[in-house]
Amino acid sequence: MVSNPIGGEAEHEQHGAEPRSQLGALETYAAQAHGYLALGGDRLNQLAGLLRPVILESWLRSVRGGVDPLDDLDGRGLRGGDLQRYRDGHPITTVMPLIGKLLLQDIARIGLIVVVADQFGRVLSVHGTPDRVAAAGETGLREGDDLSERRVGTNAVGLVVRTGRPVWVHGPEHFLQRMHQLTGAAAPVHDPDGRLVGVLMIAGGSRVARPEILALVKAAAIAAELDLALTASRAEPHRGNSREPRGGAALAERAPTRIGLDVLGLGQPQLISDGDRMPVSQRQAEILLLLAEHAEGLSADHLALLLDDTDLDNATIRAAMSRLRAVVGPHVFESRPYRLRVHLVTDVEALRAALDSGDVDAAVRLYTGPVLPRSTAPGVVDIRDELRVRLRTAVLRSGDAAVLSRWTAGAEGRDDTPAWVAYRAAVDRDSPLYAQIEAKIRVLDRRLGADATQMQRFGS
Repeated sequence: MVSNPIGGEAEHEQHGAEPRSQLGALETYAAQAHGYLALGGDRLNQLAGLLRPVILESWLRSVRGGVDPLDDLDGRGLRGGDLQRYRDGHPITTVMPLIGKLLLQDIARIGLIVVVADQFGRVLSVHGTPDRVAAAGETGLREGDDLSERRVGTNAVGLVVRTGRPVWVHGPEHFLQRMHQLTGAAAPVHDPDGRLVGVLMIAGGSRVARPEILALVKAAAIAAELDLALTASRAEPHRGNSREPRGGAALAERAPTRIGLDVLGLGQPQLISDGDRMPVSQRQAEILLLLAEHAEGLSADHLALLLDDTDLDNATIRAAMSRLRAVVGPHVFESRPYRLRVHLVTDVEALRAALDSGDVDAAVRLYTGPVLPRSTAPGVVDIRDELRVRLRTAVLRSGDAAVLSRWTAGAEGRDDTPAWVAYRAAVDRDSPLYAQIEAKIRVLDRRLGADATQMQRFGS
């Protein structure tokens, strides 16, 4: 296991983070991946079987961006008065008292640290006991430093900035070797208009790699968002003193701060706003999902390619966006590029969060079916395939009989021979269930043999 001055192994034993075997395997695979990374060239193709998908994608972006995994700590970053002025004027500073109440005292007491960063990954502040803060500084967690993926490669803050989703990164999953003694769990903070304004991270030793820690930092981030929204609502009457129209017309022009979208499974896609559900068409759900996946925005041409590989024209895209505005309201997204102005919470995001936190049981429960299963939009197909592969991989690696039972009972796992084999390995040989699983595997083997014979007969 990784020995860590920022929350050591003795504390890990007491608090029971991810099971030792799981974290040990993760570290072994990630260390092997660093070996392939050093060799470069064709050996980079070997990374896919060693890293979690979200980490693999980040590593590949880091490689393409020219980040050096042996990069040394340097003196670059905002310092002194420049940092103080920038921090004082940043919106997230207004919620620091709340963050202090929710996180700082308890986290410092158990030997972990809290990092607050801006929307670009710049570290605004690091909180904890002096020795823990000093140890964190040696890895690169220093006030004023840039933790963006572009600058330092794979890390929890940089991944949140890049993807907009909560995530944890453990030990050698970090791209830079100087960060290998660090585990971080981070979550985004959005303003009332849904824009990313900051990132919260709890960091320390391997015990940070627990679903409870990620849940804690996510809860703190949501509380910070609510505090920002409350502050904005209190300021609204003061804006009303201007000559701008007030009353019902003004309220009608204000967009909701958060809406939801359910796209998993065979049912009709649903839009959720203020607790009310309404059906949306498949095309409208496709567009909303793609905008949620691309927080940076999409040009009409890019959106067209993600919706249909036969090259939709811009007039068709404009007409589709106009129809969508009539459903969701005029202020939910903006144009040039098309970009969401409010935070869209999707069941895809919830499923990813469960997978990122290692809660495979919750992920299987959330997975009511493929993403928009009738959609042929290339961008949606990519999301659908990514989620299914991630979930299936997590299920097979879990070795959990309950998880494997739930997966094999579903449509996608019903004929999944490797899943049934893993299920058999997780069940006691003396159990009646073992014989039932064995019988199912034999049926699948016979069916596979018959299919192979038929393919040979027809020269496939």
